[in-house]
Amino acid sequence: MPLGRAYSVAVTGVDGQLIEIEADVGQGLPSVHLVGLPDTALQESRDRVRAAVTNSGEKWPDGRVILALSPATLPKVGSVYDLALAVAVLDAAGLVPAERLARTVLLGELALDGRVRRVRGILPAVIAARDAGCATAVVPCSVLAEAGLVDGITVLGADTLRTVIAWLRGEGALVEPDGQLPEVVPSGGDLSEVAGQEEARWALEIAAAGGHHLLLTGPPGIGKTMLAQRLPGLLPPLTESESLEVTAIHSMAGVLSGDQPLITAPPFVAPHHSTSAAAMIGGGSGSARPGAVSRAHRGVLFLDECAEISTHILEALRTPLEEGEVRIARRDGVARYPARFQLVMAANPCPCAPARDVDCICAPLARRRYLGKLSGPLMDRIDIWVRMHGQSSAISAESAESSAVVRARVAVARAAAVARWHEYGWTTNAEVPGHILRQRFRLPHATIAPIETALRLGRMSARGADRAIRVAWTIADLRGADLPTCQDVLSAMNFRQRGVQ
Repeated sequence: MPLGRAYSVAVTGVDGQLIEIEADVGQGLPSVHLVGLPDTALQESRDRVRAAVTNSGEKWPDGRVILALSPATLPKVGSVYDLALAVAVLDAAGLVPAERLARTVLLGELALDGRVRRVRGILPAVIAARDAGCATAVVPCSVLAEAGLVDGITVLGADTLRTVIAWLRGEGALVEPDGQLPEVVPSGGDLSEVAGQEEARWALEIAAAGGHHLLLTGPPGIGKTMLAQRLPGLLPPLTESESLEVTAIHSMAGVLSGDQPLITAPPFVAPHHSTSAAAMIGGGSGSARPGAVSRAHRGVLFLDECAEISTHILEALRTPLEEGEVRIARRDGVARYPARFQLVMAANPCPCAPARDVDCICAPLARRRYLGKLSGPLMDRIDIWVRMHGQSSAISAESAESSAVVRARVAVARAAAVARWHEYGWTTNAEVPGHILRQRFRLPHATIAPIETALRLGRMSARGADRAIRVAWTIADLRGADLPTCQDVLSAMNFRQRGVQ
């Protein structure tokens, strides 16, 4: 009984698993049966694969074709298996040699005329294939640059099923990646374009240096969005491992640009205030896709008009903020996406949002209710609160520091934090657990006396105290000091008491 075999990859979250595809051609009425928990898109691949094979000049077997995807208990989602299904059938029919198929994964959707189309999640799929010991990965040419980012595996690109068949027969070659990446063009504007707002600029620098979360409140048009958009320009570029991690998430989301296959700069994600919970946290029908919090991994998540966002969506941010991960439960398992981002929120002080507080026409209850969506547990996870005010006079932007100058200070402060926490594996002050700050790196009693007083009087929670200490460490790093002083602690506490007034 003829039996063919090929390999593909199933991706759940950003983790992939090797899938063995077996094709059996037996006696019986001509038909195609697909087993192994396929979803609707994969069930429809039976017709796509048959049309692609015949339109590529090959003969579809006469008889009963059974296609099995193993492990059978793992749900299979999407059209990434099309190319492997077609090759497995040709192998079972004896039309292609099996030598190259033993350590090769085939990824791609097939058009009816045999063209190989791009699919989501190519980068994590190729990484999973490499980790499973595969030597070669064949992918669509349109995502060849993305797949070529993975070291330790030979990546080849194919435009059509016909070229893949010729390569398996040793009659032709597939496209190899050129290894060249486009030059990264900085975006987001320069900090020198923001006039005035010295306190908010200082808060932004602290947030960049320590990886802290930030809340900006103030009347419309005062510069909250401009400041938030310039935060990524103050952050250091991503490391090689971080770039692959972030790129894999964007590949799964289907938003990776073909012109820029590798993300090397911290991403900036700004969802609209009317966004849904699935778009913010992740989910959707079928396979769970990453949401805005995961696409902002290693970068900035900016929530403009955060007081207009639904309360249940804001509360859903609490777990990612604390754990740096999103777990999306489905009937067939749990998809995990990393979500370690810097949160920047901006809000008007009240619904009418006048340029001056004295012009406000809102009732006191309406003002309290407007920012009341920002619950105490959520606000407790925000490190820095800043209330921005209008400028009393026009200030020339020429006197403001540029992003390059501030970025240099941020780099020095981050280097100090890395040197201090290197033994524990942390890179920023915001990542340090509270018990480490209180035990192994406990500050002198005179330094943290203001925090202890606030705790005793009930003005600050234990979590808030830990976050104030983290900010104090960052302020000390920006000053070039070895330890925070009492003044640094007071400055950090001041940033936690001025945002929502």
